[in-house]
Amino acid sequence: MTSYKSKLRVHYGYAFEDALIDEICLVAKHKVIAAEQAVINFEDTIQYMPLLLKGSIKVLRVDEQGNEVFLYYLEKGDTCAMSLTCCLGNKKSEIIALSEEESELLLIPVKYLNEWLCVYTSWKNFIFNSYNARLEELLTVIDSLAFMNMDKRLLKYLQDKSMVLGTLELEITHQNIAQELNSSREVVSRLLKKMESKNIIKLSRNKITILNL
Repeated sequence: MTSYKSKLRVHYGYAFEDALIDEICLVAKHKVIAAEQAVINFEDTIQYMPLLLKGSIKVLRVDEQGNEVFLYYLEKGDTCAMSLTCCLGNKKSEIIALSEEESELLLIPVKYLNEWLCVYTSWKNFIFNSYNARLEELLTVIDSLAFMNMDKRLLKYLQDKSMVLGTLELEITHQNIAQELNSSREVVSRLLKKMESKNIIKLSRNKITILNL
């Protein structure tokens, strides 16, 4: 408990008082998830709200045909507003959440979410601020879909992924990118080659090295 309690203080101490941190440590389930593993699947019944202590998670919107669109990343100190909505509304998940790298989570049982809203002002503020942050990110997604050309969307996608992972070398296939941007592999490959010709990136097998963003 000591190790993840200290991480909880580091990443959430700005938001939570000591009493709430102590209570979280008493009731939360600690979990470590390997890279590229599902944290939440489409149509899961969500029983826990995640607090991210280490790593990063990408959140994707998915439809019944399995088409995916990338929405946003979660980093240390975040939670997922989509999972909050499902928890509080007793709804099945409409998203997929995948670990980008090995990630460490604290999973808070649903029954405590409402209880703490009445007990801890810091918890209520954290929930509202999380909703607001995710809403702003979703508006950015809508703007990019509505107003950005595919080449700009692709560039922003690479920028965001590089920033979250803290590396200029991205291990990802053209097909994976196409799925997350709801495009075709051929379009993505053509645009990546165009970016390479401008010395923005360097392409190699299942890897993109960012040279100039």
